[in-house]
Amino acid sequence: MAKYNKEEVVRLVEEENVKFIRLQFTDILGTIKNVEIPSSQLEKALSNKMMFDGSSIEGFVRIEESDMYLYPDLDTFVIFPWTAEKGKVARFICDIYHPNGQPFEGDPRRNLKRLLKEMTDLGFTEFNLGPEPEFFLFKLNEKGEPTLELNDQGGYFDLAPTDLGENCRRDIVLELEEMGFEVEASHHEVAPGQHEIDFKYTDAVKACDDIQIFKLVVKTIARKHGLHATFMPKPLFGVNGSGMHCNLSLFKNGENAFYDANGELELSGTARQFIAGIIKHAPSFTAVTNPTVNSYKRLVPGYEAPCYVAWSARNRSPLIRIPASRGLSTRVEVRSVDPAANSYLAMAVLLAAGLDGIKNQLTPPKSVDQNIYVMTKEERVANGIVDLPATLAEALNQLKANEVIVDSLGAHLFEHFIEAKQIEWDMFRTQVHPWEREQYLTQY
Repeated sequence: MAKYNKEEVVRLVEEENVKFIRLQFTDILGTIKNVEIPSSQLEKALSNKMMFDGSSIEGFVRIEESDMYLYPDLDTFVIFPWTAEKGKVARFICDIYHPNGQPFEGDPRRNLKRLLKEMTDLGFTEFNLGPEPEFFLFKLNEKGEPTLELNDQGGYFDLAPTDLGENCRRDIVLELEEMGFEVEASHHEVAPGQHEIDFKYTDAVKACDDIQIFKLVVKTIARKHGLHATFMPKPLFGVNGSGMHCNLSLFKNGENAFYDANGELELSGTARQFIAGIIKHAPSFTAVTNPTVNSYKRLVPGYEAPCYVAWSARNRSPLIRIPASRGLSTRVEVRSVDPAANSYLAMAVLLAAGLDGIKNQLTPPKSVDQNIYVMTKEERVANGIVDLPATLAEALNQLKANEVIVDSLGAHLFEHFIEAKQIEWDMFRTQVHPWEREQYLTQY
């Protein structure tokens, strides 16, 4: 995206006939929130004088301290291409501030910036993310409500007429490109009705911004095609769930710190230490990277999602894969993350885990280059492979016990995240599910 100053934004709003502006931010659960203003209020917004009620937002503040201010990040200004008919709509992504001018500690975006400061203190200049978000497309009924009827029966890399989502996916790509995305690939995924669109890596904050707007574009364009797009990790039993593989790399002054032409697998010591940190903390950060009850229906054997903590450059069953590209493209692919995650929080915990490995010069275990899914439990134990948490409750307990990951969230975000997710687990735990009635109602 282009870099803008105030004068350029004002000029673009006038020239492009922008009538409304959305001031967007993200709550603790990863949900986009926004305050929409008419363009006549642009100057007020650009002067950081737009206020909102923070007590109404999940994980923000109590009612007695509710006044919060939106500071637009000018570099995130973009006009939504699909809104041209009755006057265009543009948006800024905003950081959240207290009335006294101090950054709000419960702002997920600001928290990621705090972790990036720790990274620069270690001598690195960039933390890059290349995300691979997956989603399902379901048909809408005559009332415009989502059904569980898939719009195709396609499979991995299929094309029309088997892939009936192809036109929708193509329109999504065109909208993204018009908004400044560099889309690298789009294709049908393994499960029927499942799709993936990959865009070029960039610095972590911008990549997380892009993930948020990506979700909005996908849902908006899907509805225009009579479809409902969902980033729910496992909407259907018996097929693959949706992940959001995260390709991570650290740079120093334009050079990839993970690449060493003379290292084993051409990986640097820094890369290996980063991998070791991810492996050490994986069970503890899973509550953040896989934050819903449903997330753990995806992290099971047999559906290509990683449920074992290991790494490899040769197979896709472990948590971490090292793709074949080297040089500037050398990266660590963390495969457990799902698209329900708050991307800002997910990047914060992944960065903290990797940096802990670097700071403490950790050594990763030996890579596992065989299919872990077919290994016995005894073989996994012999190879030092541990399981990821099997439920949200287990993941929350692991998170609470890990000081590094707790610190990466900060006290405010950690406390509110745990509270919200404990409520979610208790609601699920105490609910009587259809499976239980099917199994037990007539048997007992």
